Amino acid sequence: MKRMFTTQEKEFVFDSWKRGIGFSEIAKILDSKPGTIFTILRDTGGIKPPHRKRASLHLTLAEREEIRAGLSAKKSIREIALFLGRSPSTISREIQRNRGRRYYKAVDANNRASRMARRPKPCLLEQNQELRQLVLEKLELKWSPEQISGWLKKTMTRQKTMQISAETIYKTLYFRTRAALHHQLVKHLRRSHSLRHGKRHSRKGERGTINIVNGVSIHERSRHIDNRRSVGHWEGDLVSGSNNTHIATLVDRKSRYTILVKLKGKDATSVNHALIEKFKEIPVELRKSLTWDRGMELAKHTELTTNTGVAVYFCDPQSPWQRGTNENTNGLIRQYFPKKTSLAQHSQQTLNAVAEQLNNRPRKTLKFDTPKQVIEKRVALTG
Repeated sequence: MKRMFTTQEKEFVFDSWKRGIGFSEIAKILDSKPGTIFTILRDTGGIKPPHRKRASLHLTLAEREEIRAGLSAKKSIREIALFLGRSPSTISREIQRNRGRRYYKAVDANNRASRMARRPKPCLLEQNQELRQLVLEKLELKWSPEQISGWLKKTMTRQKTMQISAETIYKTLYFRTRAALHHQLVKHLRRSHSLRHGKRHSRKGERGTINIVNGVSIHERSRHIDNRRSVGHWEGDLVSGSNNTHIATLVDRKSRYTILVKLKGKDATSVNHALIEKFKEIPVELRKSLTWDRGMELAKHTELTTNTGVAVYFCDPQSPWQRGTNENTNGLIRQYFPKKTSLAQHSQQTLNAVAEQLNNRPRKTLKFDTPKQVIEKRVALTG
C-alpha cells in the first residue's frame, strides 16, 4: 500500500532538509524510503512551499451543506443567500458550477474548490517578459540571483516593474510548476544542485599539513591587509582537474578582482614561474602581498618575492576560511571548469575570458559594483 504523508510529516521533511539532514536519515525517522523523501522535495526543489490557507471570503464546507439543505427544501437562491449572509450572485454561481440545483452536492463542490485553488498562479517572470529575458541573460552569464537582484535595484531604481528579489528567482528556478525559467538553468548557479541546499550542507576539509621552509605565517600579516584597506593584496590557490591538470587563481582581497593562470604542472617550479610572469604583467601598485595555503606548489616563495616584490604569507593548516575570498571565488570558477574535467584543453585566452566575466559581475559585498570598477578606481590596469 502506498505510504501517505500527513501535512505535519511533509512539513517535517522540509524543515529537516533545511537543517541539513539527508534523505536517509529523514526516511529512517519517518519509516519511509530515501527515494520517497526525494520525491516530496523534488517538485519545489527542496524549498518549503507556503502553507495553504483558504481565503476568508470563500464558501466553507458548512455553508455548502446549508446550500444543499436549502435546495432540498425547495428554497429560492435569495432565501439561501439571506440565511447565509451572502450575495445571491455568489450562491447562484456556486450552484451553476457544481451541476445545478438538481445534482448539487456539498462535498463534491468543496473538493472541486480545493482542486481549483491548487492551480499554479502566474509568477512574476511569467507576467513580465522583459524582466524574464533580462534575468535569463544574466543567469546564462552565471550571475547569481542575488547579483541579478542587487544590480537591478542599483541600475533600474525608478523602474519598479524591473525589480525582483533573489528568493523569487530561486523559487522560479526550483519550483518545477513554474515554467518561466526552466529547472535546467540551475546548472548556471554556483552550486548546480537539483535541490536547493541549506547552509548546513557543506563540505569541509583541506590538504594536509606541510612544512614550508622560511614560510611567513598569516598571523604576521599586517592589520592593514586584514582590513582590506587597499588593493594589491592577493589570495591564491590551485583549481585542479582530471589527468593532473591545474590552473592558479589569484583574487584581490579588497576588489575581488580575479586573475586565472594556466599552468604546465603543479610542481613548485612550474607554479612559481607562471606566477612570476603573471605578476610582472600587472602594475607595480598591485604587487603587494600574496596569501596561500600550505601546498608544496609554493615552496619557492622566496624566489617569487625576489623577482616581483610580492610578500608571501601562509595560512594555518586546515584553515581554508583564512583565504575566504579565494575559496569563494574558486567556487564561482567551478561553474566554468567542473570537477573531473581536464583543464589542459583551456588556453590562457579562455581563462582570461572567464576572468573577464567574473570581474564584470556585480557583487553584493561591493554594494553591487563590479570588481573591475572597484580596482580601476584605484589603479590603471594595463592588461
